[in-house]
Amino acid sequence: MRFLVIGGDAAGMSAASRAKRNLPDLDVTVLEQTGDVSYSACGMPYNIAVPERVMDDLVVRKAEVFRSKQGIDLRLGRKAVAIDVHSRKVIHVGKDGDSEETYYDRLLVATGARPVIPDIPGVSLPGVLALKSLDDGRALKEYIAGNNVRKAIIIGMGYIGLEMAEALHARGIRVEMIKPSKRFIPYLPPEMSDVVSSELTEKGIVLHFGGEIEAIEKTSEGLTLKTSLGPLDCNMVLVSVGVAPNSEIARDANISLGPNSAIAVDKRLRTSNPNIFAAGDCADAFHVVTGKRVWIPLALRANRAGWAVADNLTGDNVELPGIAGSAVFKALDMQVARTGLSLDEALKEGFDAVDEVIKSRSRAHAHQGNQTIHVQLIADRKTRKLLGAAMVGREGCAHRINSVAVALHAGMKVDEFFQTDMAYAPPFSPVWDPLLTAANQLLKKL
Repeated sequence: MRFLVIGGDAAGMSAASRAKRNLPDLDVTVLEQTGDVSYSACGMPYNIAVPERVMDDLVVRKAEVFRSKQGIDLRLGRKAVAIDVHSRKVIHVGKDGDSEETYYDRLLVATGARPVIPDIPGVSLPGVLALKSLDDGRALKEYIAGNNVRKAIIIGMGYIGLEMAEALHARGIRVEMIKPSKRFIPYLPPEMSDVVSSELTEKGIVLHFGGEIEAIEKTSEGLTLKTSLGPLDCNMVLVSVGVAPNSEIARDANISLGPNSAIAVDKRLRTSNPNIFAAGDCADAFHVVTGKRVWIPLALRANRAGWAVADNLTGDNVELPGIAGSAVFKALDMQVARTGLSLDEALKEGFDAVDEVIKSRSRAHAHQGNQTIHVQLIADRKTRKLLGAAMVGREGCAHRINSVAVALHAGMKVDEFFQTDMAYAPPFSPVWDPLLTAANQLLKKL
């Protein structure tokens, strides 16, 4: 059987490697349009923060290892441009424009996602950059080094934008951020969002809300953003307004799409074509709270989905139950974590949703170094089930949120969650963990 993979990052290489482990004689070919495979994209902001580090530090496994040790026919610099579902072949081109065809019995589309680049005059000027691939990271780092960047403006305030704000700040670069909305982190309650924005502004990062970008222009000193709030001067612009799934090749092959135009897959990662799987940031998933299709690009999901594709391809029957949308990021010294639905999302989904926001401590009250921690828990009045959670604090959020993620996968009620046996020691938590305190207060509203 010929197994062909389009895309050589998390989902694609996870599937290719596991398929070869399961069936060593399997014919596995991977087409990757860049020169990089198997790298930690999430680590790029932290690499950029340290001038001495090289971007290749983030490579988990080099291409030659996949070829020599696992027998995978890994072809770099090959961009898949079309899928012929009738002949079961993929047409792909090289950097010099040469075209080839590769046939398959089973195909995995693992084309990932790309940065959304708004249609703004001047967005293609030198010094206007985005961050998604390792090549993007190299270009960004080289631009900073070669252009004496003293001030950067970040368009957008999402995960990548905020992590890059920290990275640039660490390098002594003045950072300003701008977005058209007047809400900072929309899934957080205002009082929790304000904690994060205060952390940034107190450290010198300037936030502009309600600002529409009209144009980017080159000046003798660098760049100027023409905005509805007035001109903003800088030496570099980072566009960070979100990502979109690379699903066009599937759409053009009449494969069904789901939310946000991501490729629709079932719980075994099969598309509407019986010979084609899809996994990673190009594909959708089922939400464990609503049961509905969602598109939430997540690193763990991509790797897990790649494994599931390989197992299903080689004879097992593996179904992935879904995702909770668990995520965490760091904004300077502040941790921000979430899982499940926000209150607004829960209400839009038709739940009789109610939330509780509490302020507690990350450690026992008398233990040195304890910090304030803010917790939001969300539940459904009708069923008493947990729907989601968010946390903000200087410590204790990043791993604590996993308790709620497990509860959501288990379909737990608030009553049940409140009775869970959470570990306690003064350096790590009060006797009543902040999550239990929030659950106790939420029970009073149900």
